Amino acid sequence: MPRNSMLRFWTVAATGLLLFLAVVYISITNGAFDIPVKDVFGTLLRIHPNPDYDLVLFDFRLPRIVIAALVGLGLGIAGAVIQGITRNGLADPGILGINAGAGSVVVLFMLLYQGKMSGIGWASAMAMPLFGWVGGVGAAVLIFLFAWSNGRLDSQRLILSGIAIASGLGAFTMYISLKMNPQDFEMATVWLSGSVWNANWRFVAAALPWLVVLVPFIWWKSRLLDLFQLQQDSAVSVGVAVDKETVLLLLASVGIVAACVSVSGSMGFVGLMAPHIAKRLVGIQHKKVIPVCGLVGMVLVVAADFIGKTIFAPVTLPAGIVIAILGVPYFIYLLFRAKSQ
Repeated sequence: MPRNSMLRFWTVAATGLLLFLAVVYISITNGAFDIPVKDVFGTLLRIHPNPDYDLVLFDFRLPRIVIAALVGLGLGIAGAVIQGITRNGLADPGILGINAGAGSVVVLFMLLYQGKMSGIGWASAMAMPLFGWVGGVGAAVLIFLFAWSNGRLDSQRLILSGIAIASGLGAFTMYISLKMNPQDFEMATVWLSGSVWNANWRFVAAALPWLVVLVPFIWWKSRLLDLFQLQQDSAVSVGVAVDKETVLLLLASVGIVAACVSVSGSMGFVGLMAPHIAKRLVGIQHKKVIPVCGLVGMVLVVAADFIGKTIFAPVTLPAGIVIAILGVPYFIYLLFRAKSQ
């Protein structure tokens, strides 16, 4: 299918974009306060401004949709990078503990700003991804140190190390959160479950620069991810500086995960499911897989957030829990499929 591969890629990309726009349309017009589509466009284009619609759209729904889309884009692409680096289809930022590392340091940041999180300012919002990046890098370094054996990365030890590190960091995060006052503890608990309920334009501004810089960098390096699927000796023989490029790609993916975790909490399984779905649709070439991973992740998180805030209304179920309901069975399916091969 080589001659038709680009046609297939553009078909999948166009379909994914239309599906994303459909999910955004449903999410922006429906909820506790339904808004007709003509009033949505009238408000956005400032044809017929309405204070009530302005409040609902610009203060609640649009920031939430944009954050959900950015988080899905980032986690989907980060998952593809980590699976490519480790050559392990079960790898994922959440399963490997990178989410937990970033989340634990962000919760520590919340503790330091105890009582001030409800009115978080620009400086604090912009600093949260940096704190998350430090935590994510620290967790990744620990995991890779434990998984390194005889000069190579052992995929089985990587998964086991990631699960162990994630469990330890989860306990540490819970200990930190128990030191908070009741209001901040409740906020941290909801945030850790993977929620965008508190989304605002400051969080959008905090996460966006990381994605604008790092996503193009990863796409530019996508050919290396194809070469990483070879044995390490084979990749070195074609001129790839494996260790250096692995570190660069890992730092970039951790930066993306940190930016996402800082604004949405720990949202697992997006980075696991998106690469598998993308590879089934467009093949294994990462230059095509990475953008499709981003689209799949965007659809997953925006749809999960809409389901969580409407199905159980007036109670809001965090998007991370909705995705986990789908992700756990999918992870078990992947385990059985890997075992049968």
